[in-house]
Amino acid sequence: MRLDDLDPTRNARDLGSGGGGGGGFGLLGLLPLLLGRGRMGCGSFAILAVVVVGYLLMSGGGGILGGGGGQSVQQGRVASSGNNVACDTEAELFSCRVMTSTEQTWGRIFQEQGATYRPATINFYQGGAQSGCGAAQSAMGPFYCPPDQGVYLDTSFFQELSQRFGAAGDFAEAYVIAHEVGHHIQNLTGTAEKVTAIQQRSSRAEGNAASVRLELQADCYAGVWAARNRDRIEPGDVEEGMRAAQAIGDDTLQQQSQGRVVPESFTHGTSAQRMKWLRTGLESGDPAKCDTFSGAI
Repeated sequence: MRLDDLDPTRNARDLGSGGGGGGGFGLLGLLPLLLGRGRMGCGSFAILAVVVVGYLLMSGGGGILGGGGGQSVQQGRVASSGNNVACDTEAELFSCRVMTSTEQTWGRIFQEQGATYRPATINFYQGGAQSGCGAAQSAMGPFYCPPDQGVYLDTSFFQELSQRFGAAGDFAEAYVIAHEVGHHIQNLTGTAEKVTAIQQRSSRAEGNAASVRLELQADCYAGVWAARNRDRIEPGDVEEGMRAAQAIGDDTLQQQSQGRVVPESFTHGTSAQRMKWLRTGLESGDPAKCDTFSGAI
């Protein structure tokens, strides 16, 4: 994907390294818990469900495009933490350019609907750090934290995405970031708040089902972003994105980790669903087509 002509976002921070083990909700969530062979070892899907509920309870929101809660980001400079400067490595620079592209794209989409887009902040860290949702750990994978409107990313995940999941390529990496920005859109539009309400009043299975719809919508929003930047897409890019979506479906991860599939424990959607909704966004370029909360998914 051609992004070299874009300046890196000014809404970026490098938090350095540290310890931790919490986070928000995102593309993979507590991925090693699902795999049973990652850095955090074995875990349970019940734990994942509880974590998802907890993070959704912290989300703000309200109104249509341009509404929402949380803290406004500080724009105008790339922030640093100690001696750490954001966007200063190859992986961070690429990520920062992806963020610039999402800011431009969603800024135009919001403007089309008479609203103003407030960008998310991308927060880089190595190993662990603190987020507005608590402690973060790289073993969790990338995530979005609603209270501070931040995307959190340890770029070593890109290597894991390539080597462990066979989803190499710059477009696969961009999809990861665009999906997390999709959660930011949900926070701004109030969708996350609605899912919070569902989580509060429903059973675990019903809450998981709502989480699946939330994640699939974020996949679709990632596709919308890509569609609005079709002139930057190179041959093979879409295939890279589809491979990534296929590799991180709940059914695929469960089959790999435990040899069986438990649909009622799904929180992100099957491989087929994730590919379908990413494709829906890609083919339409229209966020209105990303209504995963009405009808079958």
